[in-house]
Amino acid sequence: MLSVLQNRTYRHLFLAQIIALIGTGLATVALGLLAFDLAGPDAGAVLGTALAIKMIAYVGVAPLASAFSERVPRRAMLVALDLVRASVALLLPFVTEIWQVYVLIFILQSASAGFTPTFQATIPDVLVDETDYTRALSLSRLAYDLESVISPMLAAMLLTLIGFHDLFAGTVIGFLASAGLVLSVALPSPKPTAPRGIYDRTTRGIRIYLATPRLRGLLAINVAVATAGALVIVDTVVFVQSRFGLDQQSTALALTAFGGGSMIAALSLPGVLDRIQDRTVMLAGAGLLALGTLAAAALPSYGWLLPLWFVLGLAYSTAQTPSGRLLRRSSHPEDRPALFAAQFALSHACWLIAYPLAGWVGANLGLPLTAALLAVLAALAVATGLRVWPADDPDVIEHSHTDLPADHPHLVESHGRRRHAHAYVIDDAHAAWPQEP
Repeated sequence: MLSVLQNRTYRHLFLAQIIALIGTGLATVALGLLAFDLAGPDAGAVLGTALAIKMIAYVGVAPLASAFSERVPRRAMLVALDLVRASVALLLPFVTEIWQVYVLIFILQSASAGFTPTFQATIPDVLVDETDYTRALSLSRLAYDLESVISPMLAAMLLTLIGFHDLFAGTVIGFLASAGLVLSVALPSPKPTAPRGIYDRTTRGIRIYLATPRLRGLLAINVAVATAGALVIVDTVVFVQSRFGLDQQSTALALTAFGGGSMIAALSLPGVLDRIQDRTVMLAGAGLLALGTLAAAALPSYGWLLPLWFVLGLAYSTAQTPSGRLLRRSSHPEDRPALFAAQFALSHACWLIAYPLAGWVGANLGLPLTAALLAVLAALAVATGLRVWPADDPDVIEHSHTDLPADHPHLVESHGRRRHAHAYVIDDAHAAWPQEP
């Protein structure tokens, strides 16, 4: 898996991702402490609002950012957004009012909504071999899982030496280091084939996404991932400390079990995907998420929760890690930023619904009913994925063009043949998916 790090450009980008993630993790801890410093007992409401602002920024800003990304070199855009994030982190220690936190969080997360999809869309252009790209996806998943463990531990150690305001300095350093690493390499920036209006550029990714059967299946999988993931992220503390009467360390251990399962899956996936189709792997992971979430409705003890959370972590990573492969298969290089932005926005829209659902139902109707409801939603999502994502999903599809003029460049490339076969993606010459004969 580590062989992909021999590619200098990818190695620098991967290091930029890790450093920025750790910086963001430190900011998350510091933000919680800042909220308590400003709001006291109401800190939970402040953090909940900040999380909602984050998701709204992700859903709303990502497509807009992708609309302008094609007009700016990718390296310049990524560096500029890192500098914006560093500037916001630099200001956070000096806020004195809660509304200032909300404004800065919106700016920070809006910059992230532009940065992350553009960064993700760059990797398949750097690693053109699918095997290498698959390994890069697994490394990225590992980086996210390790950050969730390392950042709180690092923050705890640093807090023995410095105040929580100083943790934001680590975030600033992380974003500046990320910008420096991105600046140190040349990045591909595919250009669009024709100028487009702002509406076309803003909605292009979502239109390609919803017109592609395998990506409609991915959207269903996003729903299953969000509903099951929300149970773990939102309700683990309620299971452990309220239902089972245990302490914070037990909560941390449960989340570690979930992260451990995710990391094991990420390590195993490259070999699995060499032998088994993406559709089979991802829908199996989503199905396991639905079953595991249903099992959580009848958890008898903490001793059963730990292995179940480990299994949910396995399923979580299995269902979502290969998504980049689908996005890569389903777009031309110049459309990838828009398509990755669509995935970013749509997947976070699922989380925006799942988070409050898991919290509200859990608080008002109890954990068993919450787990059962989320399991039903996940199962319906899996059933939808099975229906909309055909089992026979080839890259090369024979199709006809009856609506193109004879001198259209696409027909010229095909030697005038209106019926032909090639790797099929949605673009200007292919507005809809071909129907089976």
